[in-house]
Amino acid sequence: MEDSAITSDQIESSELDQSDTIGGRIGRAREAAGLSVAQAARRLGVKTVTWQGWENDRAEPRSNKLTMIAGTLGVSPAWLLTGLGDGPTEAVDDEVHLLRQEVRLISQDVASAQARLDAVLKRLETFHSYHHVEAN
Repeated sequence: MEDSAITSDQIESSELDQSDTIGGRIGRAREAAGLSVAQAARRLGVKTVTWQGWENDRAEPRSNKLTMIAGTLGVSPAWLLTGLGDGPTEAVDDEVHLLRQEVRLISQDVASAQARLDAVLKRLETFHSYHHVEAN
């Protein structure tokens, strides 16, 4: 009878995501940052085809570009290289939380400004209707 026991090495290798490469991580971080390939490439000052090559593991960015990619996408260079460290969920979740708070504050400011604007317009209309002088 054959021994069909699965070793821990086999489990670990089967659990690894096939896209868990530098290219795969660059793509995941870009998507988490809400950027298209073209937007990300433009921010980094590279051609779209270059960025696509990195994401598809046809090429790897040089170390200076890797650092720039990490900064642009809000992840650590170590995470891009190894998958360990600050990945997109930690950095992006924090940024999204801060942005949502800012949106709420701006929304409150806009609502307050709209109420003030409505009140001033009403006063102006009232003033205009009582003090309107017709031209001769």
